[in-house]
Amino acid sequence: MKNFEYASPTTEAEVLEHLQAWPGETELIAGGTDLVGLMQKMVITPKRVVNLLEVPNFRDVEQLDGGVVSIGATVTLDVMLVHPYLNPYPALRHAIDGISSMQIQCQGTLGGEILQRPQCWFFRDNRGLLAAGGKLVEQGDNRYHAIFGNQGAAKFVSASRLAPALLALGATARVIGPAETDEKFVPVESLFRVPRHEGERENALSAGQLVTHILLPAAEGLANATYEVRHGEGPDYPLAAAAAALRIEAGVVQEAKVVLGHVAPTPWISQDAANALRGWSVDANLAEAAGAAAVASATPLSNNEYKVQLAKVAVKRAILRAAGLETGGF
Repeated sequence: MKNFEYASPTTEAEVLEHLQAWPGETELIAGGTDLVGLMQKMVITPKRVVNLLEVPNFRDVEQLDGGVVSIGATVTLDVMLVHPYLNPYPALRHAIDGISSMQIQCQGTLGGEILQRPQCWFFRDNRGLLAAGGKLVEQGDNRYHAIFGNQGAAKFVSASRLAPALLALGATARVIGPAETDEKFVPVESLFRVPRHEGERENALSAGQLVTHILLPAAEGLANATYEVRHGEGPDYPLAAAAAALRIEAGVVQEAKVVLGHVAPTPWISQDAANALRGWSVDANLAEAAGAAAVASATPLSNNEYKVQLAKVAVKRAILRAAGLETGGF
């Protein structure tokens, strides 16, 4: 591990001051469940590491006007799992439950989970995020890589397990920086991007910016759920996942949003699946049709065609789970 400076600010202003000192060469740390390993492997070599755990308002979960729930970036996953304000958002709890590691749940934080780096083994073996313009992935072991949005050099999959649920729920992120007066609220989906050139990251934050809070809109009457297809119980990442949020009135779906995870370089919004649901009553046949619509445009690589079926199943079961029906899974 390369030597680095360490700072532990106690206010937002101090955090931004530290980020401005070495823009692009400063990393943020909270739980450290991902960053420490990357630094040990010299994949990331920051000049300064800034601890966020001492900023009090980053640790808050609050209910705001209109039923909006604000969650600080350093709130740990285990707190989210049991917090009463998050009862209307089972999709988040399903994803956290799926992590199946007490250590990660207790140490991992909301902000770190959303913005964690890809698990692509080429990237983590120091071959670059785009792995020689995608050639290493095309010619190598691509079992766990993207089946959507993989026509360019980026073929990794977004690592966040909470992002699909947050997108389905219509969550917003509070972003501050680089200047102390800079503050904006953006849809969580806009935090993610597909890098085009080596050196670009998979998130859209510029140097000196950070996410401080995630805001969840009121979810009254919104049925929602996440379903992950995994190797088995344990901390391993899912092979495919999906989150669904449905507004059902008189037994008929009026609004729907379906977001797939671990199948593309960003969380993958399926408009086709949502269109298949609107105007119909949810049952196994409708969920099956929505799953088929979700994967109709998939473009698997040489060794990951199996993920198409798993993604289809994840969508189907997320919809059934959201509607309170039997998923047929274990």
